[in-house]
Amino acid sequence: MNKIQKKIWMLAAVVLFIMAAIWITLTFYNQKTQNKYNDILQRYLQMNEVTTASQQLITDLNNYLLIPTPANLERLNGSKEDFRKSKYKITSLRNSENDFALTNYKNLIDSLIETTDRSIMYKSENEAEASAKEFSEATRISKYISEMTLTLIDTELKTYDRFYRQIIEQSADLKKLGIWLLLLITFLLLLLTYWFSLSITRPVQKLTQAANELSKGRFDLEIKVDSNDEISFLAETFDRMRININNLISEIQQKAQLEHELQQSKLLLKESQLRGLQSQINPHFLFNTLNTLSKKAYLDGSEETSDLLVSVAGLLRYNLKRMDKPVTLNEELVVLRQYMDIQKARFTDRLHLYMDIDESCLDVQIPGLTLQPIIENAVIHGVEPREEGGSILVRILDEGDFVRIEIADDGPGIPSTKIKQILQENDFQTDGESTGIGFVNVVKRLRLFYSLEDVLAIESKGKGTTVVMKIPKTRRIE
Repeated sequence: MNKIQKKIWMLAAVVLFIMAAIWITLTFYNQKTQNKYNDILQRYLQMNEVTTASQQLITDLNNYLLIPTPANLERLNGSKEDFRKSKYKITSLRNSENDFALTNYKNLIDSLIETTDRSIMYKSENEAEASAKEFSEATRISKYISEMTLTLIDTELKTYDRFYRQIIEQSADLKKLGIWLLLLITFLLLLLTYWFSLSITRPVQKLTQAANELSKGRFDLEIKVDSNDEISFLAETFDRMRININNLISEIQQKAQLEHELQQSKLLLKESQLRGLQSQINPHFLFNTLNTLSKKAYLDGSEETSDLLVSVAGLLRYNLKRMDKPVTLNEELVVLRQYMDIQKARFTDRLHLYMDIDESCLDVQIPGLTLQPIIENAVIHGVEPREEGGSILVRILDEGDFVRIEIADDGPGIPSTKIKQILQENDFQTDGESTGIGFVNVVKRLRLFYSLEDVLAIESKGKGTTVVMKIPKTRRIE
């Protein structure tokens, strides 16, 4: 089905929709009127039901007084119960017009039930005269109920007389509305037909004008036809040559812009490198100062302090040189031992380090400052909080094409939610000291360095934490 056919079907659908809307509106109005008629009729039937129930009650009472058998008494009780139910039904009929009359009506119903009960009671006590007197009173009340029913029905007729007149007026208005709707639908159909014809003829006229311009050699004017049918395809065919020329000019301009941006980027890169060198002046000054303090401590006989300063200086120098380039596992282990020497000076016998190293794996490349932040995390969270201290195990194993690195502590462990945050590379707050690199940073750099997602795993169940890194011996560059 082509686009023009779809437009025709759309026009037909609009007409059907308008007709359906009118039908639904009229149906709703008729149903509403019918429901109102049913409500009024139901009110009349409920009032008449009270009269019928009262007469049936008098009849059953008379039968029981004449023949006081259990069967007649049972029928009498049933009639009395039906009469009592009819009282509850007429409660919903109350309105401002019949409020007082309906109250008296309900009192008459109660009086008839009480009179009937007294007549039955006197009959059971063999007081025939009193029972007959109460029967006469019940008969009189039943007549009052019949008369009151007629009065209420007459009131209802007067009340709903306005409603009947409104229905007649609305019927007349509905006829007028039907005429106006017919005129409106006719106007809308004419409008839709005109719009539909324009949607076909206007694109054809534009396409004809564009063909005339092309025949005159004017290739700089855009051939644009606002249509969503097959005519737009013809316009695109005419416009293709002009678009190709414009694209060629745009490509030349873009290349010139890219060359300009490249020159600007080179200048910015040189400026950033200069600033980077300037930012390293203070750390280098601190490194040289630590070396001077180490020599002075050694000359003063404080060899332990001198060794500690040497470890700090080595760690600082490693941080300055190795952040932006890969290193070997051997270099990482050297800086790891320097860091642990510093921590042992702090924790003394509370900190124990065990290492199981496969020497054949030490030449494998790894991002700089990978192991030290993990060890630091184990010291801060696995050893420092415990008064008795703790142990850290570093194991490096050869697994064919991969090197397995395990760093385990016997601390309190890591909650599963925090493990999930780390592996999803979500930053979180940690207490204690930090190198500024961070566990999440290590995860990001490992995944970028090896182009692998499962390069690191964390195992922690109740007690202790083990960080497992599976490092490929050969990098896969994407």
